[in-house]
Amino acid sequence: MASTVIDSKVFGALFSTDEMRRVFSDLNLVQKWLDTEAALAQAQGELGVIPKTQAEDIVKYADAKALNIDEIGEFYKSSITIVPLLKAFKEILPDNAGEYVHWGATSQDIVDTGLILQEKEAYQIILRDMKVCQQHVLNLVKKYKDTIMCGRTHVIHALPITLGYKVAVWADELGRDIQRLERVFVGQMSGAVGTLASQPEKGLETQQRMMEILGLGQPTISWHVARDSQAEFASTLALCAGTLGRIAHEILSLQRTEILELEEPFFMGKVGSSTMPHKRNPQVLENIIAVCRSVRTIAPGITEAMICENERDWGCLLTEWESIPRACELLAAALEKSKDVLENLIVYPKHMEQNLYKLRGLMMSECIMMHLAPRLGRMTAHSIVYRTCMKAYEEEAQMKDALMAEPEVTEAFIEAEIDYMLDPHNYLGLAVQFADRVLQKYK
Repeated sequence: MASTVIDSKVFGALFSTDEMRRVFSDLNLVQKWLDTEAALAQAQGELGVIPKTQAEDIVKYADAKALNIDEIGEFYKSSITIVPLLKAFKEILPDNAGEYVHWGATSQDIVDTGLILQEKEAYQIILRDMKVCQQHVLNLVKKYKDTIMCGRTHVIHALPITLGYKVAVWADELGRDIQRLERVFVGQMSGAVGTLASQPEKGLETQQRMMEILGLGQPTISWHVARDSQAEFASTLALCAGTLGRIAHEILSLQRTEILELEEPFFMGKVGSSTMPHKRNPQVLENIIAVCRSVRTIAPGITEAMICENERDWGCLLTEWESIPRACELLAAALEKSKDVLENLIVYPKHMEQNLYKLRGLMMSECIMMHLAPRLGRMTAHSIVYRTCMKAYEEEAQMKDALMAEPEVTEAFIEAEIDYMLDPHNYLGLAVQFADRVLQKYK
């Protein structure tokens, strides 16, 4: 019976995906432990540390489906070591092979490496979907790099930009997240206190071969209590969630009725309200924002779990077991929904054009000032433009009328020049070129 929203048959689609749930399922967790034990046995069999026949049996029978996972869980009520797994595994192994399982290892070697294998599997899903999101954004950059809209600072109209420029900023940020995700996952095989005292002769060779089998990096030294890599992984997920959350919040902001420049995908049958049939609520965007917020809150807890005692401390590990899977699950949900939003985003260029004139020309104040400055002086120009802007703002008048009422302006400029200054299409700066730079970078 599900007891969390991640596993819920009612709410589950909002908080994870079936693909990521499989990664962190009990079956896959136990399988990753068995994979680790099998890799250890295979390496030791090849190196003559344990009998090769028994090593081959360990590898052959390392199948989680053959074990009673409920029974393993019962043992965990009184133990948090790997012993419950070893007992269950030994029962199905033939020819005394069970006596050679876990040779020279400690529980944390198996648990740490098992979690790393799960993280690597989750990471491949996350990296894949981050790249898909970025590609959808790059497609938006190409399509809308010349589509003019209001740039906003502190939620107020600032200067004109293009939609392509805005989303190119998203694309570049996603690109940096993707770079941060590129990593080498390092396994663990160090023995009781990390010195490999139980395998003095072929310990390093066993460790190296074991990690080759598992497709992991070999540790330079034990990281039983050095949890910085786990904290880095959680922090990287938090940064990805920050990017996705910001993009979703920006779209949500621009979907407001008074703005309506962007809108999340809509289809007939998508209901926004049980009582107001007209509502096209940004409910998917709100879902993304919510789960991304939760992912970001996990990173501080994993950083706190770096404070481990001496050469072993289970206390820090339990935080990771609970929180890292949850971060991956939640981020998977955010990515699944973000892919759809970014691929099928509804864009309203007509509304963008209309909104350019909401401030009746005041948005062009910098452009006006930069045109006035060469003839009237920088500070004089700023003073004139500030004065006329405030007058036009408070009187809800047109900026052109306010400028035309200024003798200093009309003496220095003809009306056609003032019209040019007030046209937002003439003041895009390098918006299009910057969009092209991003497209070229990720070509």
